[in-house]
Formats: sequence, C-alpha cells, structure tokens
Amino acid sequence: MVQTIQPKAGSMSNRDIIVIGGSAGATQPLKQILGRLPADLPAAIFVVLHIPAQGIGILSTVASSAGPLPVRQAENGMKIEPGQVYLGVPDHHLLLAEDRIFLGRGPRENMARPAIDALFRSAALHHGPRVIGVLLSGLLSDGAAGLNAIKRCGGMAVVQDPADAISDEMPKRAMEATTIDLCVPGAGMGDVLSDLVREKAGAALPIPPEIRLEVEIAAGDRIGTDNLSVMADPVALTCPACGGVMSEVKESRPLRFRCQVGHAYTADALAKEQEGRVDEALRVALRIIEERAELVHRMASDGRRSGRLAVAEMYEARAAEYREYADMIRRVVLQSLDPPVRKREA
Repeated sequence: MVQTIQPKAGSMSNRDIIVIGGSAGATQPLKQILGRLPADLPAAIFVVLHIPAQGIGILSTVASSAGPLPVRQAENGMKIEPGQVYLGVPDHHLLLAEDRIFLGRGPRENMARPAIDALFRSAALHHGPRVIGVLLSGLLSDGAAGLNAIKRCGGMAVVQDPADAISDEMPKRAMEATTIDLCVPGAGMGDVLSDLVREKAGAALPIPPEIRLEVEIAAGDRIGTDNLSVMADPVALTCPACGGVMSEVKESRPLRFRCQVGHAYTADALAKEQEGRVDEALRVALRIIEERAELVHRMASDGRRSGRLAVAEMYEARAAEYREYADMIRRVVLQSLDPPVRKREA
C-alpha cells in the first residue's frame, strides 16, 4: 500500500535537511564530507548513491568514515532525527515526508532505484527552504532535475567542484540546469555544510504541482494518462524499459522524458540506452543478412549442380549483394564502438 505524503506546514527553522546524491567517483567525497561533520550537527542527512551496491556492503563502507555521526539504512516509516545519516537501500526510492522516511517502489529513473532525483524532489516538496541539496561526482545528468526542484522550492544547491570530481558530468549538468549556490571541492564540503545548517531557512515558496506528482509516482502511485498529460507531451520515442510511448516533460531542466508507466529518463540517459539497443539491432541484422547470403550461395551451388545455370547466376549475384550489405552493416557496427571525436574549441 502506498503511503499518502502530505507537505509540511508551519514555521521555518534552520536548514536541517541535507540530501546527497552521487554516482561514479562519489564514495570518496562522501567519506570526506561525513568525516568532517560534528556530532552535534543540527540536521539529518540522506544519501543515495547510483553505484553497484549490495546493501550492507555500501553501508559498512560509508559508516567506516562517518566520524561521530551514526549511519543507518533507511527503513519504511523511520522517524527523521537530527545528527543521523540515512542511506538509501537497493531497489527502493528513498523518500521524505514531514517527519518520517518512506521507501517507494515506483518506476526507475535513469535505470536507478533508488534515484537521486526522487529523493531530492521529495525533500523539496516537504521541507522546501530547509533543504540543502548536494550533488557529487557521477556520470550523465542524474540529480540535475532534483536539484532544480530543490531550488524552485526555496532550498540551496551545492555541487562538488567538477575539477575535483572523478566523473564531472553530474556536477556540470546540474550547473547547466539550475542556479548553483556553492561549488566546493569534496575535502571542504563538510565544513561548508556544518556552517550552512546553522543558518535560518528562507521563506517558503509555492510548490509546483508537477513536483508533487513526480514524488507520488516514485512512491508507487499510478501515473495515468491524464496526470501525465498535465506535465508532459507525447513524443515519437519508445521507453527502453517497457516499450511504451514516452512524453517530454514540459519546461524541464535538463531535458527529460517519462512513459505512461512512469519510467523516467534524462535525454542523455535515454540516448545511452538507445545506443546499446541500436548496436544490438545492427548485430542481429548482420547475422540475418549473413545467414541469408550463405543460404542463397548454397542455392546457387545447387542450381549449378543441377544444370540450371541461369538460376545459379541469379543466386550468386544475390549472394554477392547480401555480402555487400553485411560488410556495410559491419562497418557501421565498428564505427559505433569508436568514441565520438570532440572538436576543439577555437
């Protein structure tokens, strides 16, 4: 059963909600952050990492460098308390409500569950200007849309300095998608956050309705065509996960798509998925054409043995034609494996 999530009302306090997301190369800066935070930190920390993790393995890795702050795996219904680090668990979206954690089984975003964007949006929805969103090293543009949601709801956006990140794509895409408040190397981010959480939060801002809808989708609610049409327009693209029709999310930064089931992709993540499918399709086509060439060649040999020379010549010509097609597809497959060459800027 999906929990009903209601936004928090009432007076603002300090910035007491820190949400952190990262992917490839994020473990080291996360350790640096947690190692620098004091035991009396007046804020709760929530972490989602898009890296291969086997539950307790990543928990022990993070906990070993967390300094005085206890690290806990998030559990459904767990009460939010300051001075605690809550870590997302595999195959569940980590979502925040007023004073508790909820684990959602909604569709994957950018092939991930838990998804950084889902955590960031739920924090923005329920805690608004009290939220500090932190995006660390990683590939593609995971987290950029969620960080934009935090900013739209009055929160702060902090990214790891791309020059300091092992994989700089996620910080860079976030800087393109929204106004970043601070860009900090991993080693100095813990001290920065220690200061920020003691500042008063700003005024609450109106919550965009599409943010609420996307949080409900992550929680597991049915999206429905009518709801999807409010926030997105259908496009001639197919969802890699389910084969459904995709829709482009309106006025989204970065460019994003959702299908009728709710699977979500940023444009670069969708392109990466399509690239793999194109390569697979080309290889299937290559196999079929090579088999066809072999079959027609054997038919030509059979025609020559039986004295049907005209038929044999026709089949031999067709076999040669198929082999040309196969060579063409083989060249395309090999070219697709080569990384694109970037032109130098003048």
